[in-house]
Amino acid sequence: MVGFSSYQIKENGDFVMRLRGKLKQDFLNGKGWRFMPVHLKALAFKGYYAADGAIGSNQASTCDDRVMEFIEETSGIAGFYISSKSSTVRDTQYKDNHRLTTYHFIKYNPVNQMWKVKSIESYNNRSKMLCYCVDEPVTHSFTLEGGIVTGNCCLVNLEDMLQNGTVVSGTMIEKPHSFSTACNIATQIIAQVASNQYGGQTISLAHLAPFVDVSRQKIRAEVFEDANCDCGAKLSEEELDHIVEKRVRREVKRGVQTIQYQINTLLTTNGQTPFVTVFMYLDEVPEGQTRDDLAMIIEETLLQRIEGVKNEKGVWITPSFPKLVYVLDEDNISPDSKYYYLTELAAKCTAKRMVPDYISAKVMKKLKGDVYPCMGCRSFLTSSDNHKYYGRFNQGVVTLNLVDVACSSDGDEEKFWQLLEERCDLCFKALMCRHDRLKGTPSDVAPILWQYGALARLGKGETIDKLLYNNYSTISLGYAGIAEMTYRMKNCYHTEPDGKAFAIAVMKFLNEKCAEWRAKTNISFSLYGSPMESVTYKFAQCLQRRHGIIPNVTDRSYISNSYHVKVTEPIDAFSKLTFESEFQELSPGGAISYVEVPNMQNNIPAVLSLMRHIYDTILYAELNTKSDYCQACGYDGEIQIVEEDGKLIWECPNCGNRDQRTLNVCRRTCGYLGTQFWNQGRTAEIRDRVMHL
Repeated sequence: MVGFSSYQIKENGDFVMRLRGKLKQDFLNGKGWRFMPVHLKALAFKGYYAADGAIGSNQASTCDDRVMEFIEETSGIAGFYISSKSSTVRDTQYKDNHRLTTYHFIKYNPVNQMWKVKSIESYNNRSKMLCYCVDEPVTHSFTLEGGIVTGNCCLVNLEDMLQNGTVVSGTMIEKPHSFSTACNIATQIIAQVASNQYGGQTISLAHLAPFVDVSRQKIRAEVFEDANCDCGAKLSEEELDHIVEKRVRREVKRGVQTIQYQINTLLTTNGQTPFVTVFMYLDEVPEGQTRDDLAMIIEETLLQRIEGVKNEKGVWITPSFPKLVYVLDEDNISPDSKYYYLTELAAKCTAKRMVPDYISAKVMKKLKGDVYPCMGCRSFLTSSDNHKYYGRFNQGVVTLNLVDVACSSDGDEEKFWQLLEERCDLCFKALMCRHDRLKGTPSDVAPILWQYGALARLGKGETIDKLLYNNYSTISLGYAGIAEMTYRMKNCYHTEPDGKAFAIAVMKFLNEKCAEWRAKTNISFSLYGSPMESVTYKFAQCLQRRHGIIPNVTDRSYISNSYHVKVTEPIDAFSKLTFESEFQELSPGGAISYVEVPNMQNNIPAVLSLMRHIYDTILYAELNTKSDYCQACGYDGEIQIVEEDGKLIWECPNCGNRDQRTLNVCRRTCGYLGTQFWNQGRTAEIRDRVMHL
C-alpha cells in the first residue's frame, strides 16, 4: 500500500504498520482502515499499539475521537478484546481539560479455524478415504476474520433497542424522537450487527412504526405553533390534519430512503454490504393508527424499491439488499380487503425487482402456530410457547451431501440407510464442534449483540451459554441434492411417485435425527434446506472426482438445492409450488421455494394469481425474473450466459460486452439476490433454469 511501511518488533517478532505526519492525519480523517483488507487492519492497529500503547499493562489512551473509533473497529481484528473502557477529564500534553479515554485489553491469538471434515474411517476397518459427504464452508466459519466468536444469522430485537436505548461504538443511543432518527439508528445497528456475525439478519418494519406517530405529534405541535405565530388565524382541524399528514409522509419517505441508501453504501468490518432482510407484516402491530402507519412505511418501501438505486452511470438498477419479505394474510390477500393496494404494489415490485418474497400467514400459522420472519435468507426459528422470536439466533449449519450417500451406496437401499446413519453421526459431531466453540464466549466479544439488545442484555463478562439451550437459539442440519439422490436410488426424480416416497422417507429420517439430538442435548437442532450459494459447485466437483460422471446425477457442475425440483425439469409454476410445499413442511429449520418467470411487468394479474396460490399452498416462496443493464451500450434486457473454451461467460447480446465491471446483472442466487457474479457451478445452474410460467 503506497505511503505505508512496516517493521518488526524485536520483542515478539510482530510486524506492524507505521504511519507518520500528514499521512496519519489523512488516515484518521478519512477512516482509512475501513478500506483495508483484514490483515492490513490488524497491522495498522498493532502499529498504533506499538507506538502509543502501554504494552506492559495492555492498555492504550487517547483524547482523539478518531483514534477511539479506529481502536474500537480494529483492535479485535488484531487480537485484542476490549475488556473495559474508562474516561477521565484532565490536562494532556496536547489539550487542557480534555476527556482522556483509556482502553484495557485482553490479548489473545485470533485463530480463525475453518473446521472441515477431511476424511472418515469406515466401520469395517478399510483404509481411510477422502469424504465429500458433509460441508463446513468457509462462509460458515466459527469465527470472523478478527477472531470474534460468532453465531450465524439472527432476528434483531430492534424494538428493544429503539424503545429502551442501546450503545453503538461506546456511545449511548437513547429512544429516538422522530421516525427519521429511528431509521438512521436502525441502519447503524444493522451495520454493527453485520460486523459481529457472518450470517444474515432480519429487522421488522413493525418496530419502526410507532415512531411515525412520534413524528406526527411533533410535526402537529410545530405546525400549530407556526400557524398561530405567523398569521394569527387558527387552522381548522381538517386543515391541520392535511398539513400534518403531508409532512408525515415526507418524513416517512426520508426515513425509508435512509435505510435503502445506507444499507447499499455501508461496508461492514468484514468488507461487504450487510446481508439484511426487512420483514413487512401488518398484523404485527395493533389495528388502528399504528397499523395504518406501518402500511404507509410498507408502501413507501415498495415504491422506493420499484424505483431502484442508481449505478455509477446514473441508471436505475436492482439492488441486492435489503431483501424484502411481505406477509400475505386475510387483510391484504383479497381485492376487497383493506390493504389489498399494498399487495398489488408488492406484485408490481416483484415483477420489476424480484422482491418482495412472500410468507403465507395462513400456512405458517398451521405449521408453526405463529407468524414470524426468517433469519436473513431462510433460516426459521423453532416456534416458542412464549411467542418470543426477536433477539434469537442460529448457531450454525453443517450441510449433508445426500448425493454422495446415494452414490456411495451404489443404489443399494440397505447400504444407503446404513451410510445415511453414519453420515448423520458425522454431521452431529461437526455441529457439536460449532456449538462447543460458542460455549464460554463472553458477552464482551460483541457487545452490540449480547449486551446492548440486538440479541440479549447480558452483563459484562457473562457468557452466552444460557442462550445456546432451551430453544432460545437453533442449530441446523442442512441437506442438499434430494433430486439427484433420488435419481441414483430410484432411477427417477422425486417428482415421480416412487421417487417422491423415497425422498419423503429420507426427509422424515433427517427430522427424526434432529429430534433425537434435541432430546439428548437440549439444543434446538432443526432440518434446513441449505442455500449452497457457492458450495453447489464444490460438491459437484467432489462427486465427479469420486464417482465419475453418472447421467442425471453427477453430470452437471452443480447439484440441486435442498428438495427443489431439478432446474432442468419441465413443470408449471403452480404445480411446482404445490409439490414442493410437502417438502417445505419437512424443513422446519428453513427453506424457500421459487418459480422462474419471464418479464411480468405487463402481466401483474398473473403475478397476483401466483401470490394467491402461495397464500393458499406454501409457507415461503419467491418469483425469479431478470433485471440487467449493460453500461457499455445501455441495453436493459437479459444479459446472456455464453460458453467459450469450456468456460461460462456473461455477455451483452446487444454489443457483445463481457466486462463484468460494466455489466449490472441481478439474479436470484438462492434466497438472496446476487449482483457480484458467481462461480462456474452456480452460473451453470442459473443458465439451465427452465421457465415455469
